[in-house]
Amino acid sequence: MIDDAWLADLLRHRASALADAGIATETAAALAAQGVVLDADGLVTRTLLDALDATWERGWQPADVAHVARRTATAGSVPLAVALIAEHARRTSAVDRAPETWVDQLRELGAAEAEPSGHGTVVTAWQRSERRSPAEAWRIALQLLGTLRGTARIELLVPPPSRWGAARVRTGRPAGGGDDRALRVIRGLLAKAESTAFAEEAEALTAKAQELMTRHAVDAAVLQGAAPPADVGTRRVHVADPYVRAKVQLLGAVAEANDVRLVWYQGLGIATVVGGRADLDAVELLFTSLLLQVAQGLAAAERHTGRHSSPRAFRRAFLLGYAHRIGERLQDARRRATAEAAAERELDLLPVLRSRREAVDAAVAELFPRLRTSRSRASVDAGGWIAGRSAAERADVGPRRSPLT
Repeated sequence: MIDDAWLADLLRHRASALADAGIATETAAALAAQGVVLDADGLVTRTLLDALDATWERGWQPADVAHVARRTATAGSVPLAVALIAEHARRTSAVDRAPETWVDQLRELGAAEAEPSGHGTVVTAWQRSERRSPAEAWRIALQLLGTLRGTARIELLVPPPSRWGAARVRTGRPAGGGDDRALRVIRGLLAKAESTAFAEEAEALTAKAQELMTRHAVDAAVLQGAAPPADVGTRRVHVADPYVRAKVQLLGAVAEANDVRLVWYQGLGIATVVGGRADLDAVELLFTSLLLQVAQGLAAAERHTGRHSSPRAFRRAFLLGYAHRIGERLQDARRRATAEAAAERELDLLPVLRSRREAVDAAVAELFPRLRTSRSRASVDAGGWIAGRSAAERADVGPRRSPLT
């Protein structure tokens, strides 16, 4: 017999087991069969918000939570996760109190301007808007709770809500923020390229995004000149399944060519990149663009080579070969650009570049004192590796005089 005490004990003390899809499904079916109304007294909403608060204290940010909800608790849980994040933001006045990075993520998730629900609790309003059956709604809520309860402690990159100060007046972006406008346009083009079903349109959008990205990187390099970065920033990059390890290799190749350091959390699909802020912009945007290009190249390679005995092995090897060759091309472009810049300025840029690297390395050492270096030693499909390197030769990494320096 399911009663209030049993349910409260499940949610508060045994929730970590609910991250398992099988356990969550069985428990949800039992609750629905007993006619237990989801969140009738707000207990589920309160428990989820408490779990979310604890997750913030373990170093997680809004975009991280949405990512892990999609990856671990299924895509169906993302609207509920976003609704909870929005409610938390409303209760804590996050838009007025949180760091800019946090507020930017709230806006990207559509969780920055939450209003009190007119349908009771957050979970009840979500169930009605999503039109979920009782068993399905229970399963999603329970599995999301289990996922939040089980989040590991990761490095704290921005202050959590418990460390926010009083509300303050935000001055907004500086006037004439051309960098922000360029980034918004580039991200919009890449989002359209990801969503279109037409290869020709995707290629055109990607090419346009690449063009604007190059201009943005050139402008940042000209403004910064040969000086070390004024400050070193951090950013989380979320890498989606499948073939996360291979995609991280691609991200690492792009990062290394830009004096950006990469640290990633195995099993989470989350990487942290550390470097100058303009360099972080270039890395994130180029990585996104190359992911689109590698997807197109892989589809073409599979059509060309036909069926494979192990499609997964071929695709993984393709991505690894692509990443390896892209890294070589970017490093070559970096060496050429560095030599040309030194000749034009009649300066020895090596001390400046070394200073930049030392500043980034110092930030990494401070943030990740227990960092371990590892390399994959798994064997790869030879045909996929060769096909991936071939596709990388055709990838657009910008003009010959690369701004990615």
